[in-house]
Amino acid sequence: MKKIIALSTLLALGALGMACGDAGTANNAAANANKAVANAMNAVANAANVAANTMANAANTVANAANSAANASNAAANAANKPATNATNTTNK
Repeated sequence: MKKIIALSTLLALGALGMACGDAGTANNAAANANKAVANAMNAVANAANVAANTMANAANTVANAANSAANASNAAANAANKPATNATNTTNK
């Protein structure tokens, strides 16, 4: 009877050892899957950042062009107003 108990205990411990080994493999697979998902999410986030930066750069380019056009318009308006102002000043003298 003692031999049967000892053998049963040995078999139970062997089964427990195999179960723990499999659980470790399953945990590694789950961890690898989680890392793959995290990497994919980081790739998506990076792509979104690139898109956002590209759009921001395009918006800045448009804003710069608008400022340049406004500056040119102001310069033209100033140039047009100078002769009129000078003529007014000459007339008033």
